[in-house]
Amino acid sequence: MHQFARNPRKRRRGYRLVHAELQRELAKQGQPLNHKRIYRLWREEGLCVPAHRRKKKVRSGKPGSDLVAEEPDAVWCLDFLEQKSLYHQKLRILSVSDEFTREVLAIEVGTRFVSARVVATLNRLVEQRGTPGALRMDNGPEFIALELRGMCYRQGIDPAHMAPGKPWQNGYAESFHSRLRDEFMDGEAFLGGKDAQVRLEGWRRYFNEERLHSSLGYRTPCEFAALWATWKEEADRAFAGSAPGSAEAEPAAEENQPVAGTEEAAGT
Repeated sequence: MHQFARNPRKRRRGYRLVHAELQRELAKQGQPLNHKRIYRLWREEGLCVPAHRRKKKVRSGKPGSDLVAEEPDAVWCLDFLEQKSLYHQKLRILSVSDEFTREVLAIEVGTRFVSARVVATLNRLVEQRGTPGALRMDNGPEFIALELRGMCYRQGIDPAHMAPGKPWQNGYAESFHSRLRDEFMDGEAFLGGKDAQVRLEGWRRYFNEERLHSSLGYRTPCEFAALWATWKEEADRAFAGSAPGSAEAEPAAEENQPVAGTEEAAGT
């Protein structure tokens, strides 16, 4: 075997055909065969196949690793999970979760998903809860489609795509899917998409309303969300009361003022 034949770039079918043809022609003429000359002619004629180049996917927004959820509806994470039904039908499961409160906002099941269905699910959640600050997701075709990017632009949502090959940047979605498999899906057999949709929706309600989370102080996600809303309301009320010129701050200032007819008012 020639030295250049060990190089993967040179072991191409086109080169082998050229080499075999020239070898037969030169053997008829009684001329010596030089593999360097054949390779030079092969390159000069432009017979080499160019290397395949991967197309870069279009991404916009901040990287997913730069976002931190500091309040409810700050960051929603989206991801897909696959499962086979009892009749070997491939099911795709879309989950949408709130990273701060750990609430699972939606679970959608289908045999195939397009970006229009993802956008419809997000629009329904926006009507129920309001607009999120960002969407953390991977670079799947449903998530980089123009329809979803247009929806994010119109709503003012930051599409935070993960870096390629780094699933840990969407760690909460990966953790949730692990819990979903261990606690529910591994012990169930779905008859089809509708059966899976109904049963997963029931488990979603259990996850939000009954399952305790150690990361939330052993509270349910709904309980933690309600407690956070109470904390936020009390903090806003306290901040408004301590602000200068507020209605609650004026009586306290009047109590410290000297009363007319006293020694403090006379300045003695």
